[in-house]
Amino acid sequence: MLTTVLNFAQRVAEISLLGGIEIASVALIVYYIFAKTRAPVIIAGLFPNLNLSYRTSYLSKINTIRSDLLVTLRSSNEPKTQNSVAHGIGTQNMLELTPQSGQKPFKKLFDWGVLFPYVAQVVRSEKFEYRQVTEIVHNDAVLKHAIKQAAEQTLREQRYAKNGHRLLTRSASGDQESQEEEDEKRGISYQAILRKQEQRAISILKDMGSTLNNGLLAFTSWILYKLLPCFLSGVVTNTKQIEMLKTATERSPGTPLIFVPLHRSHLDYIMVTWILTNNDIRSPLVAAGNNLQIPVFGGLLRGLGAFFIKRKIDPVEGKKDVLYRAALHLYLTHALKQGHNVEFFIEGGRTRTGKPCMPKGGILSVIVNAFMDGSIPDALLVPVSVNYERLVDGNFVREQKGEKKIPESFGKAISGIWKALKSNYGLMRIDFNEPYSIRELVSSYNKIAREDGSNSKVYKPSARVLQHNQSTSSLYGTDVVCEEHRNLIESISRQVVFDSAAATSVMSTNALAFLLLTRFRNGAEEQMLAEALDDLRNSLSGCKDIGFSGESSQIVAYACDLLGSGLVTRTRDENGRLVIKAVNSVESFIELAYYSNMLTPHFALSSILLTTFHSLLPETENKKDAAVSRKKLIDTALENCQIYRYEFILNKPTQVLEHLLYKQLDDLLISGCVLPEKLQGDVPNADECRRLAKSLADCLDEDDDVRNGDADEPKLLFASETLAQQRYICEVLAPFAWTYVTVAQSLQILHKNSMLESEFINFVINDLSSKVKRGSCIYAESISTDSVRNCLKLLEKWSVIEVCNQQGMRLISLNTLYEMSRESLNSIVKKIDAIVPKFNSGYFTVTP
Repeated sequence: MLTTVLNFAQRVAEISLLGGIEIASVALIVYYIFAKTRAPVIIAGLFPNLNLSYRTSYLSKINTIRSDLLVTLRSSNEPKTQNSVAHGIGTQNMLELTPQSGQKPFKKLFDWGVLFPYVAQVVRSEKFEYRQVTEIVHNDAVLKHAIKQAAEQTLREQRYAKNGHRLLTRSASGDQESQEEEDEKRGISYQAILRKQEQRAISILKDMGSTLNNGLLAFTSWILYKLLPCFLSGVVTNTKQIEMLKTATERSPGTPLIFVPLHRSHLDYIMVTWILTNNDIRSPLVAAGNNLQIPVFGGLLRGLGAFFIKRKIDPVEGKKDVLYRAALHLYLTHALKQGHNVEFFIEGGRTRTGKPCMPKGGILSVIVNAFMDGSIPDALLVPVSVNYERLVDGNFVREQKGEKKIPESFGKAISGIWKALKSNYGLMRIDFNEPYSIRELVSSYNKIAREDGSNSKVYKPSARVLQHNQSTSSLYGTDVVCEEHRNLIESISRQVVFDSAAATSVMSTNALAFLLLTRFRNGAEEQMLAEALDDLRNSLSGCKDIGFSGESSQIVAYACDLLGSGLVTRTRDENGRLVIKAVNSVESFIELAYYSNMLTPHFALSSILLTTFHSLLPETENKKDAAVSRKKLIDTALENCQIYRYEFILNKPTQVLEHLLYKQLDDLLISGCVLPEKLQGDVPNADECRRLAKSLADCLDEDDDVRNGDADEPKLLFASETLAQQRYICEVLAPFAWTYVTVAQSLQILHKNSMLESEFINFVINDLSSKVKRGSCIYAESISTDSVRNCLKLLEKWSVIEVCNQQGMRLISLNTLYEMSRESLNSIVKKIDAIVPKFNSGYFTVTP
């Protein structure tokens, strides 16, 4: 108690200019809420003697003017069907739920929570004890050992800087006394270095540590109840999922919940905590980048559970920061041991493309290792899916075009909040997926390893020593993962991302953007778009959760309103019909691709299969007789899937990709995009295709020789009647394919020439921009720095290029084989070019 009082007194004493800014900011927010809501009316009713009539009339006048202005600014020539749509079936808007407010029937009639539901909600929500772990970490023997290691490392560096090559000779002689005398002469003091590292450890923990507390959680919850309706029409989740989390907590008391959301917006940090807090679930500690340590908001996030991690732990490439790594590892481990839940973003940062990024396993490795060495008995991983109808953060067009990211700042945050409060971003959807135990995951992977005969890959809990090997799966460059466990970490992280992506709900803007960029790139009538949306909803039924409901025509109009005239145009044709089209600019296509890419992973395998199928079709006079063997199609598609290995996670680690391709091929047969050989003369109906697909699968299961090149293996025929459908499925991955092939073609400039990676990326982006401008590439959204980087990772994996670090800069050059042989380089270009759909030639030019 005395410590708490002293800490409070110290904080009060430290209030300075920054403290004044924070107080002013809070006052501004409270004032905005006062002006935005019915607060004056409520106060006037509670205190009739208080003269607030001038204030209420003034606010009423201002709000009236503001409403008129908004109506004028948002009006257009086309009628708006509605300004909202119903959210998904079985979900509820959390902004309307206040289970602690006294609005339920079993509460007392005159409960004060009825009059003040939001205050009652935040006051009556269950409060938890959030123990601080900074002091525990500081007293840990492992940290003290790391301090000594860091001091010794610094001492060696200083000796080398002073003595140069003579250091090796003196070290070999083992004359410690003479070395210390020479250190003293040159002003090198081990004790001074050690004290400096001790002070640095204290500073690291102070910058890193969270100050999660119930008071700030309650106050922020009340603020959010008031502010969120100003720019979001709802925060939607499934209450059954909340009950599932509560049940999991009750069944395994003391077992920490590890929330792993896919990262889209800075709002993600707060919203997961807000939902958990108001549903009586312990709020987690949240791993956040130190770029968010900005005035006011950094302190706010810290009080809501954020612990800050450096984006780049090792300040110098190749030199590991032993002390920081140990502090981070110990902070997380002790947080778990103290019963804290934890939340981290497994992608490392916000997705810039709208699709999931490849996982980074640094934080996950600490949690898994805490189980492996017995620090915790188990932990429950909870994949979390977050989606927005319109992204609150704006867009990432600048970064995708190769321009430098604008760093976070206080001014940028205030500007973003003010802009958000005056806008409409539609629905936000959060889904909590079924938790799975780390113990059970390890057991499952061990079982698979034993079945494969890989006993060396069996992971057994054991005492673990902190190691400092180079990590390839780290979130922020940390390396606290044992080498033998790296495959386990990668498998778990890929499964988490796959499950989260599969469970992400499809919002109205995702569906509209997807249709405009695949099926109707040149625009379409409103009725045609509504019918296409019906088809899309039917195809997704049972596979993806739909985050909207209602008539498709109303949903199209609503999504157009949300995306705005900067992305979508609505005009009348000569017949008076409403035509909807994507705005013809690079920026609008890149931003629309962000929303469309949420659906891209779902159709990725179908797109790869159909693109591969068309590339394998032979040139014949009679197109209807052209056929491709089923085995050859699958084998080639498997090769093409490897090209996208850093772009998409196409299967779980526990799934066989070949089996998934066969399943997708059966779906294409059912839809008529590919014809089986036995039904060559007619277009089969769905029932016929299902029967034949099943018979083909049974045939393949019974006779393994078919897959080994038997001459009687089933053939697949070209279907001209569904060519339009085939085309838009191939369009799904066409922008990525164009990016990849442009990168491959650009490798020519590396011939006998090394180049900075950043300069090469800019060269590729400029080349893509030129192709788009000339019209040789019709996909403006192919201008993507993220995809260029992913392709470079692929080429490095293939040993086509070599990447080396010089003074913190990444240099790329061609591997010796490709440096000496232009033909080898051309073979890489040809290999990647095979995934580009050829819409202007081949079978796509056939008239149905």
